[in-house]
Amino acid sequence: MSAVALVLFITLVPVHAETLRVADVTPLPVPADLVQLRAQPPIGPTMVGVAPGQQKLTATLLANYVERQNQLRAFDVLSYERPTELTADVLMGYIARNSAEGNSAVSAIASLAGGSSKPEPALNPSMLAAYVETSFEPLEKRVQHANAERDCLAQAIYHEARGESEAGQLAVANVIVNRARSGKFPSTLCGVIYQNAEKGRYRCQFTFACDGRSDTPGERRAWARSADLAQTVYAEFATGEQVGAVPGSTLYYHTKAVSPSWSNTYNAVASIGSHIFYSPN
Repeated sequence: MSAVALVLFITLVPVHAETLRVADVTPLPVPADLVQLRAQPPIGPTMVGVAPGQQKLTATLLANYVERQNQLRAFDVLSYERPTELTADVLMGYIARNSAEGNSAVSAIASLAGGSSKPEPALNPSMLAAYVETSFEPLEKRVQHANAERDCLAQAIYHEARGESEAGQLAVANVIVNRARSGKFPSTLCGVIYQNAEKGRYRCQFTFACDGRSDTPGERRAWARSADLAQTVYAEFATGEQVGAVPGSTLYYHTKAVSPSWSNTYNAVASIGSHIFYSPN
């Protein structure tokens, strides 16, 4: 019997252990009780996790939420990068971080230095004072200006075209941007929208700006839509991109319900929704 067993062992065992492949090894079946145990939630065998949004609102949870929201609202992003004085070191640091072509600080100092394409190596107090007087804006002021521009544009989109399609609203916003870039109108969006508004009722460029009525939006969804579009268009305006809804020469429009005398002296370039858009000859 021993000899038979020895022969069978030699016959069945591979000569080289390397010929044994992992894929040929069949794992043992997992016991059913172990499968059930693994399927239990980690918080306990009889407890079921609470689905998102179904948690019970407790006083502690509510207090934590309120505290977190207060912390978020109390954070002042404008407290950063707010130098108390513009010095040569501060300005050179700004130039170093924004050394790409078209930097406004570099351009402003270059013009003050006599039109050179690059600023002078040394920054003297008189050059700094001239730059601060003509071109420099602290971060807080730039943020306020951007917010005001977006709000003015949102107001114009809402009051002039809230019932229009996105293409119609974008075309109205495009005209405002074109005017600001044309050199024939104020250079800011707010300046374009509220031009001559101080002259009295119906003497401004956009009726809603001087009709004597409140500009407070009354339709929440329409206002949200206008604000979102204003955010996008202002970013394009600020970075010099083309809005693209109508040609860059388009400076005027009117509703199809009227036929102003000036419409015969300009070129109609587009008809979108209830508005017709014009470029000067």
